[in-house]
Amino acid sequence: MNVITATLDHLEQLAPLFNAYRVFYEQEGDLPAATAFLRERFLLRENVIYMALERDTALGFTQLYPSFSSVSMQRLWILNDLFVIPEARGQRVGEALIGAAVKLAQESGAVGVQLETAHSNSSGQKLYERLGFQREDLTYRTYFLKV
Repeated sequence: MNVITATLDHLEQLAPLFNAYRVFYEQEGDLPAATAFLRERFLLRENVIYMALERDTALGFTQLYPSFSSVSMQRLWILNDLFVIPEARGQRVGEALIGAAVKLAQESGAVGVQLETAHSNSSGQKLYERLGFQREDLTYRTYFLKV
């Protein structure tokens, strides 16, 4: 398995993974919209995406967005998306993708990597905690206003 930094050239392999990720989170599948969304992120340089490949088969991806912590006055990275195809689960693909994200954070001088996941995603939670992520739901409350 190889973990690479995805570019616009990888869009054809990446978009179906992104679409499947959205379906996992109970959204309607829409490959053209998923492709357009990723294309725009790449063109505007708003993200970093790592893809895990086995030969030419895409096994999974993680997408990160840059942000900042005002309290620490440092950069941080939001690990917004992580998805591994069902056939590759249990093969440390997610671990390798998170490893690439952590390396990015270290190399960019970030204070850390932040993520959130669904309460029902117990396998993801186990992975994150095994890799040293600390649960923050007791310290902060998250609010969202849909506009």
